[in-house]
Order: sequence, then C-alpha cells, then structure tokens
Amino acid sequence: MIELANIEVVFFAICTLFVLLGGVVAVAAKNPIRGAMGLLVTILGIAGMYLMLSAELLAAVQVVVYAGAVVILFLFVIMLLGPAASETSDARGAISRYFGAGAFALGAVGALWVIMRMGGQVLTQLPAPPAGMGTIEVVGRELFSKQVVNFQISGVLLLIAVIGAMAIAKGRSGEGRVPEVGKLRASFSPLADTTKEAKR
Repeated sequence: MIELANIEVVFFAICTLFVLLGGVVAVAAKNPIRGAMGLLVTILGIAGMYLMLSAELLAAVQVVVYAGAVVILFLFVIMLLGPAASETSDARGAISRYFGAGAFALGAVGALWVIMRMGGQVLTQLPAPPAGMGTIEVVGRELFSKQVVNFQISGVLLLIAVIGAMAIAKGRSGEGRVPEVGKLRASFSPLADTTKEAKR
C-alpha cells in the first residue's frame, strides 16, 4: 500500500516540475502567447504547493485571481497589441535572455550556499499561528474592512492597464492602416480613370 508521505513527495515533485518548466518557458519563449502559457503553468504549480500546506484559500486565490484574471488580462493585452509588440532586435532579446539566465543562476547558487551553511544549525521553530488565521472569514473581514482601499486601488491599476493597452493598440493600428488604405486607393485609381474616360 502506498504511504501518504510518498504521495506528498510525488505531488510536490510534480508541482516543482510545473513551476520550473513554466518559469523557463515564460522567460525563454519568443512568442508572448507561449510565455503567458508558461506563466499559467507556473501559477498552477504554486497553487498545488499551497494545497500541500493546507492553504486552500491561497490556492483558490492563486487559480482564480492570477490564472483566471491576470493571465487572461495578459492575453487580452497581447491580442490588442498584435504581433508588432513582440518585434524586438535579436541583440536586445539575446542580451535580456542571457542576463535573466545569469541572474537566475546567481540566485540559485546563493540560495544553495545559504542552505548548505545552515545545514548544520538547528532551525528555530516558528510559533503557532493564531486561531482562524488564513481562513476565508478572517481574510474577507480584513480585505473588505481595513484593506478595502488597497483592494480598490488594485482594481483601478488593472483598469488603467487595459485602457493603456487599448490606446496603444489603437495608435498602432491607425499607423498601420493609413498606408494600406493609400495603396488600396492607388490600386483602384486606374479603374476610376478608365471609368471616367468611358463616361466621356
């Protein structure tokens, strides 16, 4: 019979794989849609880790807010901006990718060094959390009473991001359509001249 500890280890390994692979895809993908999908996989992996910590509310918020709202907002912005938003020079893209990979490697090595240094020390046990901490009732009461201004500000920021994306998309689409309309009129101008000559 499979023990519960083994199931938790396997589940943690799957969530870790989701987080790592999704993060690599989100950073390394040239296509912004694939990058957003990598971010979605990372968010789902983090939600699974919250479930292992018995933080069901945080897992639900991770899926509903981040996977269901923020990633969808990213996709809407990408669709509004169009393929022109991802047009960057190869040199700048390579430099940013190498810089990101170097920063990640440096952070991983630093974290590994800290863990190895603390391996021989006795870890201090944290005190027990107060009763009801992390439950839906306590978080909801705190969110809609003391933190209601911060909650509204976050909604305003998301609205400003959507409006800004629409403004940028409108400006770029206007710039791209003017030459096309001019070419279309120029292509039909001989037909208009022949029509005028036929009427004469």
